[in-house]
Amino acid sequence: MKIRTKILMSCATALALASHAAQAEEGEAASTGDIVVVGALTDVEIDREEIEIIQANDLADLFRGVPSVSVGGGVGVAQKIYVRGLEDSLLNVTIDGAPQRGTLFHHIGRVTIEPELLETVDVQAGPGEATAGFGAVGGAIRFRTRNAVDMLQDGRDIGGIAKAGWFSNDGYKLSGTVFGRIAGDIGILASYVHVNRDPYRDGDGVRQLATGAEQNLGFVKVGGELGGGHRVTASYEQRRESGRFGQRPNWPVLAGDRLFEARGKRQTAVLNYGYEGDSGVGVEATGYWTRTNFSQDRFDRWGLYGAEIETWGFDVRARFAIANHDITVGAEHRRDEVTSEYLGDPAMWQPWAWDPAVGRFVEKGSLMGVYVQDHWRAAEPLLISFGARYDAYDLDQTTYRTGTKSDGLSFNVGAELELVPGLSVNAGFAEAFRGKEIGDAFTLEKRPGRLSLSPTLRPERVDNIEGGVKYDLGGFTASAVYYEMTIDEVILDQLGRDAAQPIQDAVYYENVGKFKSKGIELRAGYRAGPFSIDGYYNHYDSRLNGNRIEGYEHIALGNSMGDNWSVTAGFQPNDHVNFRASLTRYDDLDNIEVLFREVQLYPDDISETQFIDKPGYTTVDLFGSWRPFGTDRLELQAAVYNLFDKRYIAHASVADYGQIGLPDYAIVSGLPEPGRNVRLTASIRF
Repeated sequence: MKIRTKILMSCATALALASHAAQAEEGEAASTGDIVVVGALTDVEIDREEIEIIQANDLADLFRGVPSVSVGGGVGVAQKIYVRGLEDSLLNVTIDGAPQRGTLFHHIGRVTIEPELLETVDVQAGPGEATAGFGAVGGAIRFRTRNAVDMLQDGRDIGGIAKAGWFSNDGYKLSGTVFGRIAGDIGILASYVHVNRDPYRDGDGVRQLATGAEQNLGFVKVGGELGGGHRVTASYEQRRESGRFGQRPNWPVLAGDRLFEARGKRQTAVLNYGYEGDSGVGVEATGYWTRTNFSQDRFDRWGLYGAEIETWGFDVRARFAIANHDITVGAEHRRDEVTSEYLGDPAMWQPWAWDPAVGRFVEKGSLMGVYVQDHWRAAEPLLISFGARYDAYDLDQTTYRTGTKSDGLSFNVGAELELVPGLSVNAGFAEAFRGKEIGDAFTLEKRPGRLSLSPTLRPERVDNIEGGVKYDLGGFTASAVYYEMTIDEVILDQLGRDAAQPIQDAVYYENVGKFKSKGIELRAGYRAGPFSIDGYYNHYDSRLNGNRIEGYEHIALGNSMGDNWSVTAGFQPNDHVNFRASLTRYDDLDNIEVLFREVQLYPDDISETQFIDKPGYTTVDLFGSWRPFGTDRLELQAAVYNLFDKRYIAHASVADYGQIGLPDYAIVSGLPEPGRNVRLTASIRF
């Protein structure tokens, strides 16, 4: 009854993002030819205009208005993405088609991106079509970078943009981008971004130590349309981040705690080729290479420790338009290698190592997949989608000469039916398959004679069912979606070692049971002239073996958030002025049962499970942009995040275990988010 009341209130008071999302999806379909059926009603595209108006500086900013996505962690290096509560390790995240895979350290985020470079961000929530890629258990997020020729003003062959931004809480951002036409529709773009952040203050005015960092990014992209339906682009990106953080960057640092120098770096190179023929035949091919590393200087113990993940691979697909069918057939391959090692003097780290003779640890993963997807226009109002993919996973624990293999099929089917003009229904069923991939780099080391993989380890199999209804006519758009997901044979490293199992190491991946998630998502929107209002309501419940998941208990799996809703009102009287105000609410999430594993392993210390709460919070954000000379030659932007200076820990962060009252868990907590933050940006185009 409580949920039903909230749904009715949300429908009455919040008009959702659906109109914006639907328009974005239509635009993307037109540009790429993609038709998305399974999960289409919860898919979202964030376009360049949206990124600009909100002055997005990190992942939390970028996904602030997407109902199925939550970001927690406070500081940029620690931010993690959750889609429908599943952690980003269960998503297929790509940049221009290059997957960002693996985990360097479970206390930092896995995805790093600079919003300044992005043209669009596509979010597919939940398992979808066969083209979604390897291991898209929770869905897929596709970042697409900007193109040089698209940025040129009419009649010009060269241009540039210089930006300067200031944050009251606390830092600045500088960027410069130059772009030009080489010949025809072939161009080149180069961009540099520098961000310097001091530790921020939370809503109570308390300085959160070790939340500052320096970020530097360089990006080059060349290519475009070659003629005859052919297009080629090549890009290279290098991103660096450094700062002094706590031992666990996603937890608060108290006065007097030691800080440790840490550095992160990502390099990504991508080559894209496409062909569109007049006969309805098309080809898309992507080749990629990514190297990501992170190091932390634990000078108080084993010294400098480093981790690195290197990934390369390709995805090739062909598309055929035959009668009323649009068929995509493809194959992809990916190789991952994760390495961690002690980088200091052996005399310093050997006393800490489980085997003093081994100071470097390597795992390698090889993935192969083939897939087919068909979109069939069975009748004018009816579109049917169905597909299948086969995936094979091969994990080699190189250092310890063991590993595991798995392979399997997954299927999907979906349909969209337009009942009357503007009103359609959508339903789909999708499976996903995921074998064991490379592990967390900081936990690759294990004791001699013990195992980190269960001898009976089985792959994960996922079922996702969802259905909904959408209305889009006369400036009003609304949608309602219900979904259910089940993951069988969840692969997880549970906290703590079971002493009754002598073969188990401290980190031990095994099948821990069944994950189930159910949820609803409501959106609505209305636009009339310069005015717009959008909103959403989101509710889901995710459980592992009947127990609600939590970010500390179930690290690398997921997290739980309270029911949340948002309302955004906009006013854009012309192309030169744009205003927006947004209110976002997360309801209380109480009585989360925790410490199951501790009770199981240490009953003499903890005799029963405990309960914790995630307090609700409401934030208000304001945005505005102005072109004083009536052109984009000069643009001034202002934003106020967290207008009323609310102190809160995001529900997508680790909950505050200090409320339990047990001394050993007083340090377990997510970082409070930044308090009020005024951002001012000026950009000059030349």
